[in-house]
Amino acid sequence: MIVNSRPARPPPRVTTVLVVNRFRVTPDDASEFRIALEAAHATLAAQRGYADGHLGQNVDDPELWVLTTRWENVGAYRRALSTYDVKLTAVPVLSRSVEEPSAYEIVTPTTRLNRSEPRETP
Repeated sequence: MIVNSRPARPPPRVTTVLVVNRFRVTPDDASEFRIALEAAHATLAAQRGYADGHLGQNVDDPELWVLTTRWENVGAYRRALSTYDVKLTAVPVLSRSVEEPSAYEIVTPTTRLNRSEPRETP
């Protein structure tokens, strides 16, 4: 019988997720877009698992906007996206975001970095 002397590593857990949505908005659409983005943010903020978030406009390129949100975990973020209120209010705005990956795990000195494998969520 062969015994593995190394303890098995538990699967990595993503406990905090940062979501970054960037938008290109023309000056003519900026006022209307800001109202819609604020409403989308408020709807997301009302969801279970939401931690915090911010809206921003780039200081060098005023056509570039951002919505950042932080979630307890990836599951909370994904569940929030499937709620009726978010589909009605936030998804139409989020669909205008720049086409790029938007969810990031928070990296700390002890974080086991993201790998291409299934992970457990709390």
